[in-house]
Amino acid sequence: MRFNSVKAGILSVCLLSTSFMFTSCEEDRKEVEPQQDGSEEISAAVIQRLKDLHFNTEGIQLVNGDYLVEGDMIITPEALEEMSDPVIVEGPKGEQYRTYNLVSTPRTIRVLGYQLNSTMSQGLNRAIANFNALNCGFTMQRTTSTSNWDIAVQSYGSGAGGVAGFPSGGNPYQYVNVYPGTAQYGVNVVEHVMTHELGHCMGMRHSDWFNRAISCGSGGNEGTAGVGAVHIPGTPSQPSVDANSIMLSCFSANESGNFSNYDRIALETIYPN
Repeated sequence: MRFNSVKAGILSVCLLSTSFMFTSCEEDRKEVEPQQDGSEEISAAVIQRLKDLHFNTEGIQLVNGDYLVEGDMIITPEALEEMSDPVIVEGPKGEQYRTYNLVSTPRTIRVLGYQLNSTMSQGLNRAIANFNALNCGFTMQRTTSTSNWDIAVQSYGSGAGGVAGFPSGGNPYQYVNVYPGTAQYGVNVVEHVMTHELGHCMGMRHSDWFNRAISCGSGGNEGTAGVGAVHIPGTPSQPSVDANSIMLSCFSANESGNFSNYDRIALETIYPN
C-alpha cells in the first residue's frame, strides 16, 4: 500500500530495489548506454542558478554533460538557461499539475521500445493504450523505426523505477528509462511506471509535488523546478490528494497501471481533442 503508514518499507529505488515503495519520477539521460562524468567540475554559476530555482544542489552530478539534481532529475544546460524563475500558477482547483511547456497538438507521437524484454514490451504497449483511451488531441503509436521516433523507451541500469523529462519546444521529452528491476514486480507495475514516465514526457508533474511524503513517506516540496507546477482545473483541491493518481511521486508493488479518473480529466483538459 501507499503512504507513510509503511515508512519502514520505504527506501529509494536507487539504493534498494526490493523495498515496498519506489521513486518513479527521475528525468532521463540521453544515451542508450549510461555514462557518467563524475570527474568534471560543475561551475559555481550553475550551482547558484540551480539554487535560485529552488533545487537542492547537494550531491549534484554531471551525467553525459547534463546535471543530475536531487538524485532524480536530469537537466540539460540548454534547459537550465531556458528555465523561468519559480512561479506557481494557481487555479480555482488543482491537484494534478503540469509544466509550463506542453506538447504541440494535434499529432501522433511515435514511441520506440529499445531492446525491451517481454514484460517491459507488454508494459509499454499497455501504457500507450492508456493514453490512446483518452479523448485527447494526440495519439501514441509504437514504432520499430530507430530513425523516426519521438520518444525512445529503454531499460538499463539497476533497481526499480524510471526516469524521464519534460517537454521542450512543443515536443515531448525524448527519452524514458525504466530500470530492469521493475520487471520483477510484474507487468502491471511496469505499465504504471511507463505510463507515469510518458506522462512526464507530456508535461505532467507529480500530483504530490508539494509534499512527497504523501506517497513516499518522506521528502518535502519539489518546488516548481523551473518548469512550472500549474494546477489543472477539475482535479481535487490542495491539500487533498488523488490517492489513485498514476502521477504520485512513489508507487507500490501492487499497482494496477491505470490512470485515475482525475488523471484522465487532467490530460483531457490540457490536451483537448
